Amino acid sequence: MHSTTTTARAPRFLTIVAMFVGCGFASVLARPAPSADPPASAARDASLDQYRQHLQALLPIVDACARARDTRSCDPALVGTDDRVPVNEDGHVGRRLVSYDWLRALLLRAQLTDQPADKPDATAPALPNVSGARPPAPTTSQLLKDADARLARDLAHAGGNAAALPAHGEERDELVKVLAGREFRNLDEPSPRDAALEKIGNAINRFFYRVASFSAKSRWIGRVVVWGFVVAVCVGLIWGLLQLERRWRVRLVPEPGAPAPEAASARDWQLWLEDARRAAAARRWREAVHFVYWAAISRLESKRLWPADRARTPREYLALVASDDSRRPGLAALTGSFERIWYGGRAAGERDYRAAEQLAAGLIDGGAGAGAGDRSAA
Repeated sequence: MHSTTTTARAPRFLTIVAMFVGCGFASVLARPAPSADPPASAARDASLDQYRQHLQALLPIVDACARARDTRSCDPALVGTDDRVPVNEDGHVGRRLVSYDWLRALLLRAQLTDQPADKPDATAPALPNVSGARPPAPTTSQLLKDADARLARDLAHAGGNAAALPAHGEERDELVKVLAGREFRNLDEPSPRDAALEKIGNAINRFFYRVASFSAKSRWIGRVVVWGFVVAVCVGLIWGLLQLERRWRVRLVPEPGAPAPEAASARDWQLWLEDARRAAAARRWREAVHFVYWAAISRLESKRLWPADRARTPREYLALVASDDSRRPGLAALTGSFERIWYGGRAAGERDYRAAEQLAAGLIDGGAGAGAGDRSAA
């Protein structure tokens, strides 16, 4: 027997291991974290009036969230898009990005009630306040009040003309000197591939964030969406690994030497073709198609397209040919004709034999059988 049996087991074992690892990794990635910050929203070019209107609309949202403290009133999607407001810098009018990610994260946190503070131990002696000790963290309710005050200050600041930003000339010169240092010389801009991967990652994060927000209202629908995505990833991974394993099996090379006596290539393809022509001369068309098929299989097998093994079925021979191989269409057409006539019991005629002979000639000559297969199928 051939050494390809042991070699074929390794890719199949690696495929099975990669399937389990890939499915587990996909399920971990697909599990949304409720405490994660919401994804950044797209920004819009807004005028000062639109910016003020946006701030005025955010104030009642914060107040309603502070009163209700539920997923509907504290939905981060109510914040809307970020704003790019016009500013005047050194006599040049530009735009400054005003991000509301801090408010979206606060609204997401406000969907949970405040944790009760730990009660002090009455039996423990009172300790003096040490200077420099860290004050207790503010509660979410206090942060909502601070957010309301911050929005009110921003609204009051936006009531006049656009504020002129300081020049920061010295800081800019110092930053240029730092960036000119040796440690920053090899820094490159993100490639288009990295930028595309980042956009895909952000889209996936936004998708799972929306699923997490929606699952708070309809938990079972959110789970169906998440696990449906996991199943789709696993199916795609398994399909890709199976295709890769098939390519590995096609590229296996058998041991040097003569093929097994029962293999198709143990008999020269010219002898198979002579038998086919003698059967055709006797008008035994069914046997002629049979010999023509095995002539093509013997020729392809002698070219080391697959390891020699007569135990395979015609469909298994076809499965060993890669999908991008130019010989696959011709072999598929010849296999279909052979199966219908030899195994299906369909009556064969001279036209069937000529079409099969033309397909086999294209395969024997080196892969020109695809076009002939298309013509015969028509």
